[in-house]
Amino acid sequence: MMMMNASSYAQKTISEGIITYNISTRSDNKSSQSDPLSGATNTIYLKGNLSKTEMASPLGKETTIYDTKTGTGVILKEYSGQKLMITLTKENWINQNKKFEGIVFVNTSETKKIAGYNCTKATGTLKDGSEMIVYYAQDININYKEYNQTFKNLPGLAIEYEFASGKLNFKYTLASVDLGPLAVSKFDIPKSGFRIMTYDENRQGKKDGN
Repeated sequence: MMMMNASSYAQKTISEGIITYNISTRSDNKSSQSDPLSGATNTIYLKGNLSKTEMASPLGKETTIYDTKTGTGVILKEYSGQKLMITLTKENWINQNKKFEGIVFVNTSETKKIAGYNCTKATGTLKDGSEMIVYYAQDININYKEYNQTFKNLPGLAIEYEFASGKLNFKYTLASVDLGPLAVSKFDIPKSGFRIMTYDENRQGKKDGN
């Protein structure tokens, strides 16, 4: 594998490779509760207009496969022995990510070296007023950024970021970047083994379950 060294790829634009983050959580109530996502990782596979984002934790695995050209994709959920595929049209994808539409990042004067990268600290503000903190490297970026609407407007690669969801704070820290070639088959959508549901059916099921 060809591992990426920060000092060797100044102003590099990634169009193919694997980016892996380690995930940790902490509770807002500062209790002694253990991290429910201990050992969790978020791995992003990129090849041109294709992306595959895989979050694996002790609880299970969730994978999103997305094609920038068509704007369509699927979400694969594998939890407690259940395997569900949620199909996404272009309109579904936009709706799925509308929370991050128009997110604005403002740089601070703070800098920090993380995982070998010189990072700038920025604050991202969402339309609903919530905020997230991100440290990013300005000398490296991703070619097709639509796979993750959160950082579509960020002028660099997110190296470490933190945000709140419910009663938990999530922290993602870059573990590695691998620029080796990937087979197109890595982005194939499974033909069997999953119960298939449309995005609208899944949303309706969640409403009915409340």
